[in-house]
Amino acid sequence: MTKRRYKKQERHDQILLELKLKPHVRVAELARQFGVTTETVRRDIEDLGREGLVQRAHGGASAHHAGAHRDLDERRHERVAERERLGRFAASLVADGASIMVDAGATTMEFARFLAFAQTRVTVITNSLQVAMILGQSPASTVRLAPGDYLPREAAVIGTETGDYLAGYNVDACFIGAAGLSEAGVTEAVAGFAAVKRAMMGQSAKCHFLMDASKFGLTHMERVAKLDAVGTLISDQRPARSLADALQARGVRMLVA
Repeated sequence: MTKRRYKKQERHDQILLELKLKPHVRVAELARQFGVTTETVRRDIEDLGREGLVQRAHGGASAHHAGAHRDLDERRHERVAERERLGRFAASLVADGASIMVDAGATTMEFARFLAFAQTRVTVITNSLQVAMILGQSPASTVRLAPGDYLPREAAVIGTETGDYLAGYNVDACFIGAAGLSEAGVTEAVAGFAAVKRAMMGQSAKCHFLMDASKFGLTHMERVAKLDAVGTLISDQRPARSLADALQARGVRMLVA
């Protein structure tokens, strides 16, 4: 009897299904199951890893749980194309001469990179060392870096001192990311980040959230804001119907890059 040949998407779906049933899958076992080489399975796992759907592990892969959070360096290598689209689009919304606040994160780093590349004349206040370094290379940018308690894994500062510093400014807009967006609101996985985001929102005339579709439907421990405070959501695709309806009902402007 001829063994069934799995197409690439079918293999991806099966790997994700296996990880719902057990915490770890092995390359060798998947290769036998699919009737393909171990190299093919490793490429499948690399594809899923870039999408942030699995965690690559020795000899196989593990599931990313809904509450799991990867460090900044890991997140930078996931959904790269989507974050580049968001960053480029969001940068195009910044008017020459604007003042903005930008928080720490992989997507806001892309936003900063496209702002610097465009040499938009802008004053930026941030808690992110990476954002400050990227925009600091642009002669058109004036960068002010907030003080605070340093988080090495996020290359960012948080804490009371950070919030007090941000409270001393009023800006045209903030561009911030978050770890989750659901009908419960915008939520954050990194302790201390939610307070910084709320401080930025409070000092900004307009608020823009940059989140790719992998954040939709996720709810983390710390709430950043209710849906009616989101302002503008910039993403790579529209949320599912129920979440999209909830956002629309609360006056959120949705922009797809």
